[in-house]
Amino acid sequence: MAVVTLEELRAALPQMARLMALDVGTKTIGLATSDLLRSLATPLLTMKRGKLAADLAGLAELTRKHDIKALIVGLPLNMDGTEGPRCQSVRQFVTNIANHAPPALATLPVFFQDERLSTAAVTRNMIDDYDMTRA
Repeated sequence: MAVVTLEELRAALPQMARLMALDVGTKTIGLATSDLLRSLATPLLTMKRGKLAADLAGLAELTRKHDIKALIVGLPLNMDGTEGPRCQSVRQFVTNIANHAPPALATLPVFFQDERLSTAAVTRNMIDDYDMTRA
């Protein structure tokens, strides 16, 4: 596994390739997959975290089942762009994937996505585009 830039990821992927996004928390991992053209992401499931080996085996099975070609991992940066304890935890989880996961998972390229303001952006789009309320 290699952590890659967005440009490196684009260059490495075939034209049609499904991605898996991970939102790594302390108790759960939120998972979503893209379509083959990478234009739409769909929530897949929320995985309850347990022992590392079981978590990695479950992720490996999902990557095989959905023919995933790369991982996009949310990086919870502080608003000033610095990394706090949550970022360190997410980076350690990715290191654990590289060092302990089955090959189907451990060999996938990884891109870290800055997730600052992502919830605010989605909320704003849902209000503006779909006439929804914050409630």
